[in-house]
Amino acid sequence: MSIQRRDTKQKRAIWSIVEAAGRPLSPSEVHTQVVRCLPRVSLSTVYRSLKALQDERRVVAVSLPGEPDRYETKIIADHHHHHFYCDECGKVFDVPGCGLQIDRRLPKGFELTRHEVVLYGSCSECA
Repeated sequence: MSIQRRDTKQKRAIWSIVEAAGRPLSPSEVHTQVVRCLPRVSLSTVYRSLKALQDERRVVAVSLPGEPDRYETKIIADHHHHHFYCDECGKVFDVPGCGLQIDRRLPKGFELTRHEVVLYGSCSECA
């Protein structure tokens, strides 16, 4: 039995915003953008739509310590990268690739399966 996915104009608009952003967005950032074209969309609709897009594996939650989740497309998330958190504006940006060779620093017998790095500072707009 297949699950029927509900495709609404709100969800399509939210998907377009996340897809075009080029960086992880918080639900409130998505909401700020979506109300420009659909003024009656509530923040709870944004959360529900992001959850639905996550269930459909179109978006992935980006979790940072002490921060609410942000969302980016699965296509971006599938490529190993890190994140930069701007301490001034609170935006999160993707840092492509990974120059870390952390597996060389592991104690003997350890096996690395994944790692996450978050960089903190000021973005180009805030610096």
